[in-house]
Amino acid sequence: MSTKQKSAFVCNDCGADFKKWQGQCPECNAWNSIVEVRLGPTPSNRSAKFEGYAGGASGNKVQTLAEISLGDVPRFSSGTSEFDRVLGGGFVPGSVVLIGGNPGAGKSTLLLQTLCFLARNMNALYVTGEESLQQVAMRAQRLGLPTDKLQMLSETNVETICATAQQISPKVMVVDSIQVVHMEDISSAPGSVSQVRESAAYLTRFAKQTGTVVILVGHVTKDGSLAGPKVLEHMIDCSILLEGDNDSRFRTLRGNKNRFGAVNELVMLQIV
Repeated sequence: MSTKQKSAFVCNDCGADFKKWQGQCPECNAWNSIVEVRLGPTPSNRSAKFEGYAGGASGNKVQTLAEISLGDVPRFSSGTSEFDRVLGGGFVPGSVVLIGGNPGAGKSTLLLQTLCFLARNMNALYVTGEESLQQVAMRAQRLGLPTDKLQMLSETNVETICATAQQISPKVMVVDSIQVVHMEDISSAPGSVSQVRESAAYLTRFAKQTGTVVILVGHVTKDGSLAGPKVLEHMIDCSILLEGDNDSRFRTLRGNKNRFGAVNELVMLQIV
């Protein structure tokens, strides 16, 4: 016997959800930002789905600030001083970094160069959902990057990505991009509000639980803001925009949000 599929109405700007559609969101006062989201089946163990979102390393134990050890989270360099400056000094284990930019700005190229450098000294995984493995390999060859250490995966299923990463235990992982990955129990298409929100939450839990640095590539809208629900920017630890005219050889890398350093850091990059 088939059952009627449930749905909710979610605001694209603030992430608030409602039982019925309305023209203006009561939470953020945005107009025409509420869209219908088809809900998947409810998991049998709902508490396990959200377990460990903030790491869960200490369980339910209450600690004072003085008891919390900071020695286990040393930063490591990205290999580029300009990138490190925007990050606040380098990558922090267990952090989630979102990099957005216009098509052709150089997001994938910058991250490919970074991971090829990091792969010389640590396990690194580059997950591509928009390009084939051959396309990525051709770019690496054109740039003269070392190709013998970086591990590659072509996949869009978030559960499969995390299961594979669990096996090889990378210290840093790139997911290119958050708008093309999906989860099985969400019936809407990749790039929708529910898919982006749940996929980002799943990857964030994986990062916190395993100490892996997860870098998400994000698309931008016509006005230059990050595409997807506003709650996406609340989930991640660091939000960076790569901007610049595609006709120019120069790009700006700017930090909009950083839980581990100063915001509004701005550096110039030159495309070679």
